[in-house]
Amino acid sequence: MTGDFYGLPTQILANQYFRLEFLAEAGPRIVRLIVAGSDENQLAEVPDVHWSTPYGEYYPRGGHRLWHAPEAIPRSSAPDNEGLIVEEQNGIVRLVAPPEPDSHIRKSLSIQLHDNRPAVTLLHELWNGGAWLVELAPWAITQLPLGGTAVLPQQVEPMDRDGVLPNRHLVLWPYTHWQDPRLCLGDDHILIETRPQASAFKVGYMNHHGWIAYHRQGVLFVKRFEPHGDQPHADMGCNVEVYCNERFVELETLAPLCRLEPGQTVSHVETWEFYSGSSALQTLEGVKAFLAKDGSGAITLN
Repeated sequence: MTGDFYGLPTQILANQYFRLEFLAEAGPRIVRLIVAGSDENQLAEVPDVHWSTPYGEYYPRGGHRLWHAPEAIPRSSAPDNEGLIVEEQNGIVRLVAPPEPDSHIRKSLSIQLHDNRPAVTLLHELWNGGAWLVELAPWAITQLPLGGTAVLPQQVEPMDRDGVLPNRHLVLWPYTHWQDPRLCLGDDHILIETRPQASAFKVGYMNHHGWIAYHRQGVLFVKRFEPHGDQPHADMGCNVEVYCNERFVELETLAPLCRLEPGQTVSHVETWEFYSGSSALQTLEGVKAFLAKDGSGAITLN
């Protein structure tokens, strides 16, 4: 199936659980995900947002995209407006962008819907097409509508046998303030209430649980990934970051930093899960109990 996203052609994947829409010529970018029984896009839409770079205009567009960390201007936001190749094999759709200018990094995103549950697995890949080694990390960024609460599980148990070493940290960006009313610090979870506010806000940390979540209007979105707490990460050791402004919130996961040789590829996998239709998801306390059904964060609907 095909569609349209503000004048850009799209292709659509669908099953009994949801409909997923991605750009057919730009990106790689997932722009819509609609849960069965609803007509609302669970992803943010910001077609009017753009900024200038030496390579042309960059459009985040909303939805889900792949960057590489650490962030640097203008390299991070090299335009991805054309040249996408769409491949399909064995039920997996792979979106391949042309190499970026200067860095010669090529991004690709593979999408696989699960037939037996409301989930989709995304394989993010960066390939070094240049002539020199590059230190970077795959960085998966999902823009979501405001009006919900991001749930970031915290490390409560000691990291060492005697409990004398620190077990958690929180990284702040220069424009972030401790007094920001969107930030709610707890021992077991950090919550970020995503209300519209002119000032931007961003925090990050090392997540050892392998999941983060976003609850909005009775729908729970869970992002799962493989944490690598023993390996170096960008941004003072972050594998999870959350950015919020007056238009959207971003839930971001990062793979470890690597030294990518010419011709080599590095990958990062996320699995998304969507839950709705349960009375437990109508309140934040119910969501926290729902997420705590077992210590690993693995959850099922009763």
